[in-house]
Amino acid sequence: MEKCKLKIILFANTDWYLYNFRRSLAMELSSAGHDVLLISPAGEYGELLNSLGLRWVSLPMERRSLNPLREVKLILWLYRLLRKEQVDLIHNFTIKCAVYGSLAARLAGVSARINAVAGMGYIFTNNSLKAHLLRPVVRSLMRLALAGKHARLVLQNPDDVALFERTQLVDSAQIRLIPGSGVDCRRFRPTVRKRVNENFRVVLAARLLWDKGIVEYVAAARLLRATERKIDFLLAGNPDPGNPASVPEANVKEWVEEGLIEWLGHVDDMQTLFASVDAVVLPSYREGLPKTLIEAAACALPLITTDVPGCREVVTDKVNGLLVSARDAEALADAIACLQDDRKLATQFGLAAREKALQVFDERIVIERTVAVYQELIANI
Repeated sequence: MEKCKLKIILFANTDWYLYNFRRSLAMELSSAGHDVLLISPAGEYGELLNSLGLRWVSLPMERRSLNPLREVKLILWLYRLLRKEQVDLIHNFTIKCAVYGSLAARLAGVSARINAVAGMGYIFTNNSLKAHLLRPVVRSLMRLALAGKHARLVLQNPDDVALFERTQLVDSAQIRLIPGSGVDCRRFRPTVRKRVNENFRVVLAARLLWDKGIVEYVAAARLLRATERKIDFLLAGNPDPGNPASVPEANVKEWVEEGLIEWLGHVDDMQTLFASVDAVVLPSYREGLPKTLIEAAACALPLITTDVPGCREVVTDKVNGLLVSARDAEALADAIACLQDDRKLATQFGLAAREKALQVFDERIVIERTVAVYQELIANI
């Protein structure tokens, strides 16, 4: 793409996502001479993006809004922005951004549209009445938004590819499989463990959503504490009020008061956190491809996660970690105890995890494959 300089928009539902997951892509594109604009609802990370020399602007988007008038206004706002900026290509992240960004792009005459969907989202994974009622509407909008010979759908794991093909939401010829947003293996690397105490330390680092397996993690902590094992259970992350599956802060504080977990809140310096623990746990119900696991893998930490889409793409059972059944606190507790009892095995898993991160998940590989999709689209316009 060196010869063809493009105006590119990266559109996400939070500035936190852009900063933590797509910052390297934006900087690579900018370094190649492309004009990159990042857009998301307002937040504390927007100015951090601007401070890096990237251009970020906020848009009037409410993630949980179901008000038809407000949503139409948002699409019109996007349409006007795309027209004003004379955009060549828009890259949308998450389902809502994919739908709205693509609809606005179609109206504005922006041919090249890339939609990256990390997992199926609340509407398709939650069993609530609200999710069931919204599902047909969202499915219809997705078919409309994702269609077109100059559109591509980027998915992060084979299960999601099969799901989209089975539901016929998009022509399978338009799907591209790219494993996540990648990890900077030069920054996330093995270090000497900084021992806080002699306890075996595990961490679950994620947005505090019920479907991340928070309940099972707390239940496993309760089971293992009853056996008087010396294990510290850390929880890193904050509730996400914009998500209907968010865990209330009151619940987290109850677990802390009960002595089951240590809640760290949001952690910016993940490398230091990983250097202080012995294993990383993510008992999620479904993922696109979890950033926490690949960052921990790059740090040569053993991984414990669930045998579900997204997670099993990172962990090969008994090779670089342990897979357990989703929603099974006892199996999770057994896996944690296994690594505590066999530190040699834990070290072996960690080394294998680092090797896989280098070969599959390094962000340079992911960015190269993403840019290849850009080239494919622009070449066909």
